[in-house]
Amino acid sequence: IAGAHMNPAFSLAMCLTGQFPWWKFPIFVVVQTFASFIAAGAVYILYYDAIWHYSNGTLTVSGPRETASIFATYPADSISVANGFLDQVIGTGVLLVGVMGLMDARNKPVPKGLEPVVVALLVLSIECSMGANCGCPLNPARDFGPRLFTYLAGWGPEVFRCVEGRG
Repeated sequence: IAGAHMNPAFSLAMCLTGQFPWWKFPIFVVVQTFASFIAAGAVYILYYDAIWHYSNGTLTVSGPRETASIFATYPADSISVANGFLDQVIGTGVLLVGVMGLMDARNKPVPKGLEPVVVALLVLSIECSMGANCGCPLNPARDFGPRLFTYLAGWGPEVFRCVEGRG
Protein backbone atom coordinates (compact mmCIF):
# COMPACT_ATOMS: atom_id res chain seq x y z
CA ILE A 1 0.00 0.00 0.00
CA ALA A 2 2.71 2.47 0.99
CA GLY A 3 5.18 1.49 -1.72
CA ALA A 4 7.64 0.41 1.01
CA HIS A 5 8.30 3.99 2.10
CA MET A 6 9.03 3.26 5.73
CA ASN A 7 11.60 6.02 6.07
CA PRO A 8 10.90 9.78 5.88
CA ALA A 9 14.41 10.38 4.51
CA PHE A 10 13.67 8.00 1.65
CA SER A 11 10.27 9.59 1.03
CA LEU A 12 11.95 13.01 0.91
CA ALA A 13 14.55 11.75 -1.57
CA MET A 14 11.77 10.34 -3.74
CA CYS A 15 10.00 13.73 -3.68
CA LEU A 16 13.20 15.62 -4.49
CA THR A 17 13.84 13.38 -7.51
CA GLY A 18 10.25 13.72 -8.74
CA GLN A 19 9.37 10.07 -8.15
CA PHE A 20 6.80 10.78 -5.44
CA PRO A 21 4.21 13.57 -5.16
CA TRP A 22 4.93 16.25 -2.56
CA TRP A 23 1.35 16.29 -1.30
CA LYS A 24 1.79 12.73 0.00
CA PHE A 25 5.02 13.49 1.85
CA PRO A 26 3.57 14.89 5.12
CA ILE A 27 1.00 12.09 5.25
CA PHE A 28 3.70 9.46 4.85
CA VAL A 29 5.92 11.05 7.51
CA VAL A 30 3.06 11.07 10.03
CA VAL A 31 2.10 7.46 9.24
CA GLN A 32 5.73 6.27 9.31
CA THR A 33 6.29 7.90 12.69
CA PHE A 34 2.98 6.61 14.05
CA ALA A 35 3.84 3.07 12.89
CA SER A 36 7.16 3.26 14.75
CA PHE A 37 5.32 4.54 17.83
CA ILE A 38 2.89 1.59 17.65
CA ALA A 39 5.76 -0.86 17.13
CA ALA A 40 7.48 0.50 20.25
CA GLY A 41 4.22 0.02 22.13
CA ALA A 42 4.03 -3.58 20.97
CA VAL A 43 7.59 -4.22 22.17
CA TYR A 44 6.78 -2.58 25.51
CA ILE A 45 3.71 -4.77 25.99
CA LEU A 46 5.56 -7.91 24.95
CA TYR A 47 8.52 -7.27 27.27
CA TYR A 48 6.73 -5.34 30.02
CA ASP A 49 7.58 -7.79 32.81
CA ALA A 50 11.21 -8.15 31.73
CA ILE A 51 11.70 -4.38 31.45
CA TRP A 52 10.32 -3.73 34.93
CA HIS A 53 12.27 -6.62 36.43
CA TYR A 54 15.56 -5.56 34.84
CA SER A 55 15.11 -1.86 35.67
CA ASN A 56 14.14 -2.51 39.30
CA GLY A 57 11.02 -0.43 38.71
CA THR A 58 12.83 2.70 37.50
CA LEU A 59 12.69 3.60 33.81
CA THR A 60 15.90 5.41 32.88
CA VAL A 61 17.71 6.55 29.74
CA SER A 62 21.22 6.25 31.15
CA GLY A 63 23.04 4.30 33.80
CA PRO A 64 23.66 0.64 34.51
CA ARG A 65 19.97 -0.34 34.37
CA GLU A 66 18.84 1.89 31.51
CA THR A 67 16.12 0.47 29.29
CA ALA A 68 15.31 3.30 26.86
CA SER A 69 17.81 1.98 24.31
CA ILE A 70 15.53 -1.00 23.77
CA PHE A 71 13.31 1.38 21.82
CA ALA A 72 15.48 4.16 20.37
CA THR A 73 19.15 4.54 19.64
CA TYR A 74 21.36 6.78 21.73
CA PRO A 75 24.91 7.92 21.03
CA ALA A 76 27.85 6.14 22.60
CA ASP A 77 29.30 7.85 25.67
CA SER A 78 32.19 9.32 23.66
CA ILE A 79 30.08 10.81 20.84
CA SER A 80 29.14 14.50 20.70
CA VAL A 81 25.76 15.67 19.41
CA ALA A 82 27.41 17.11 16.29
CA ASN A 83 29.31 13.90 15.55
CA GLY A 84 26.21 11.78 16.21
CA PHE A 85 24.17 13.94 13.84
CA LEU A 86 26.86 13.74 11.15
CA ASP A 87 27.07 9.98 11.66
CA GLN A 88 23.34 9.63 10.99
CA VAL A 89 23.36 11.97 7.99
CA ILE A 90 26.18 10.00 6.37
CA GLY A 91 24.67 6.59 7.17
CA THR A 92 21.24 7.60 5.90
CA GLY A 93 22.83 9.19 2.84
CA VAL A 94 24.70 5.98 2.00
CA LEU A 95 21.45 4.04 2.37
CA LEU A 96 19.57 6.49 0.12
CA VAL A 97 22.25 6.52 -2.58
CA GLY A 98 22.44 2.72 -2.53
CA VAL A 99 18.68 2.15 -2.74
CA MET A 100 18.16 4.89 -5.33
CA GLY A 101 20.97 3.35 -7.38
CA LEU A 102 19.28 -0.04 -7.20
CA MET A 103 16.00 1.49 -8.34
CA ASP A 104 17.50 3.45 -11.25
CA ALA A 105 16.54 1.74 -14.50
CA ARG A 106 19.71 3.07 -16.16
CA ASN A 107 21.86 0.85 -13.93
CA LYS A 108 22.35 -2.87 -14.40
CA PRO A 109 19.36 -4.37 -12.61
CA VAL A 110 19.51 -6.71 -9.66
CA PRO A 111 18.05 -10.11 -10.62
CA LYS A 112 14.28 -10.11 -10.16
CA GLY A 113 13.28 -11.09 -6.64
CA LEU A 114 16.70 -10.38 -5.11
CA GLU A 115 16.11 -6.66 -4.52
CA PRO A 116 15.17 -7.15 -0.83
CA VAL A 117 18.26 -9.29 -0.26
CA VAL A 118 20.52 -6.64 -1.80
CA VAL A 119 18.92 -3.88 0.29
CA ALA A 120 19.29 -6.04 3.41
CA LEU A 121 22.99 -6.55 2.62
CA LEU A 122 23.37 -2.79 2.13
CA VAL A 123 21.76 -2.10 5.51
CA LEU A 124 23.90 -4.80 7.15
CA SER A 125 27.04 -3.23 5.67
CA ILE A 126 26.09 0.21 6.99
CA GLU A 127 25.15 -1.21 10.41
CA CYS A 128 28.43 -3.13 10.73
CA SER A 129 30.60 -0.23 9.60
CA MET A 130 28.81 2.66 11.33
CA GLY A 131 26.74 1.20 14.17
CA ALA A 132 29.26 1.78 16.96
CA ASN A 133 28.67 5.53 17.24
CA CYS A 134 24.90 5.75 17.57
CA GLY A 135 23.36 2.38 16.88
CA CYS A 136 22.61 3.35 13.29
CA PRO A 137 18.84 3.89 13.08
CA LEU A 138 19.08 5.25 9.49
CA ASN A 139 15.47 6.34 9.80
CA PRO A 140 14.12 9.46 11.53
CA ALA A 141 10.72 7.81 12.13
CA ARG A 142 12.33 4.73 13.65
CA ASP A 143 14.07 6.99 16.15
CA PHE A 144 11.45 9.67 16.86
CA GLY A 145 8.37 7.42 17.13
CA PRO A 146 9.88 5.18 19.82
CA ARG A 147 11.33 8.20 21.68
CA LEU A 148 7.87 9.72 21.78
CA PHE A 149 6.47 6.42 23.04
CA THR A 150 9.09 6.12 25.79
CA TYR A 151 8.47 9.72 26.82
CA LEU A 152 4.76 9.02 27.24
CA ALA A 153 5.28 5.56 28.80
CA GLY A 154 7.26 6.89 31.75
CA TRP A 155 10.87 7.49 30.77
CA GLY A 156 10.16 11.23 30.71
CA PRO A 157 11.78 14.13 28.84
CA GLU A 158 15.26 12.67 29.32
CA VAL A 159 14.66 10.63 26.13
CA PHE A 160 14.98 13.88 24.13
CA ARG A 161 18.02 15.29 25.97
CA CYS A 162 21.73 14.86 25.85
CA VAL A 163 22.57 13.18 29.13
CA GLU A 164 25.88 13.17 30.99
CA GLY A 165 27.81 10.27 29.55
CA ARG A 166 25.39 10.06 26.60
CA GLY A 167 26.75 12.44 23.97
